Amino acid sequence: MDKSGSERGILLPLIVLSVAQLIGWGAVSFSAVVSRDMAQDLNIDISSVFAGTTVFYVTMGACAPFLSRLFTSIGARPVMIGGTVVSAGGLVLVSSSHSLAAYFLGWLVLGAGGSASLTTPAHILLNEIAGRNAARAIAGLALVSGLFGTVFWPLTSFLSAEIGWRGTCETYAAVMILVCLPLYVFGLPRKGKAVVDVKERAFQGSARSFDRTFYLIVAAIALNAFITFGFSSILIELLKAEGLSPAQALAYGSALGIVQIFARGLNLIGEKRWDGVSVGVASSAGLCLSLVILFGAEGSPVVVAVFLVLYGISSGALAVARSTIPLVFYDKGEFAKALSRIALPLNWISAISPPVLISLMTSLGSRAVLILCLLCSCSAILVLLLLRSRRPMSQAIVNP
Repeated sequence: MDKSGSERGILLPLIVLSVAQLIGWGAVSFSAVVSRDMAQDLNIDISSVFAGTTVFYVTMGACAPFLSRLFTSIGARPVMIGGTVVSAGGLVLVSSSHSLAAYFLGWLVLGAGGSASLTTPAHILLNEIAGRNAARAIAGLALVSGLFGTVFWPLTSFLSAEIGWRGTCETYAAVMILVCLPLYVFGLPRKGKAVVDVKERAFQGSARSFDRTFYLIVAAIALNAFITFGFSSILIELLKAEGLSPAQALAYGSALGIVQIFARGLNLIGEKRWDGVSVGVASSAGLCLSLVILFGAEGSPVVVAVFLVLYGISSGALAVARSTIPLVFYDKGEFAKALSRIALPLNWISAISPPVLISLMTSLGSRAVLILCLLCSCSAILVLLLLRSRRPMSQAIVNP
């Protein structure tokens, strides 16, 4: 299949995945809106409510390597179908919980379902269809799925006011079964017999799952994810500590999502010129510069706004680069295995970075947080530069 044929064949699956991923991430993010109601109803503190999402990400990471063989043997579609059913069951368990143990069990089931249905499986399926031409589709999917908070947080607030947080959970479980499940069953192509393209067969320097290149990819992604996932939780408090008023910090933090969506859109424009490694290097450099700007902001709203724009563009582009970097080194046969194994450290990083950064800010102040993140950012740049020199020959020619 030529490139134009691949793009035509990927359009319907991309639409299906965009709708279903938006619903999936919107559904599992409900606790961000109703955490205080949940804490009061379950008679637990609010930190325990948010610990449910930690269980969710840890479970997603732990399940990912075990799903790797399923992705390569039967394809992403049936795995996503099963994961959607499990996720709906997890939401029902959370909604019916009346103790901390039952609450965490619900999030554990949600994590298992999310590992089989959210983000990584979707990227694997796009790669099954389009191979290395999937980068543009992955960027498009990230653009839509990144809107889950914009769409679902107001909806969650409305539903919880009308039917309570438990009813909201049950409603989202029903939507997964009635909307997402049929979309996956009838809207996604079945995996055909494994066919290795001649170009991919001759692709020089293709990486293997556990060589040095793989570990460099994991290190680059994890170092940047530690910053971006951590900042997503502590940004408002960090901005307050840097001198902004509570109202300013809230307004600036709310604007970040719009900037990140804009950055993901830029990936669609530049996809033909830059591969994932090039985007990763440039975005990591921008992220590092944004941290330096915030370090010297001294509470100036204008300087913080400059930080926010640069940080939002860099972190938004990195969200796409996490999946497009492996496309540079892996063909269809290896991509699913590699992405599944990368998901383990990525999800665990997303689980531990917020509490680590919050604890650091509480004990040593915001400057300690920025210094640690600067060290991680500089290290990520060095690792990505090493990866740039290890790109397969054909990629290096296309992307000088």
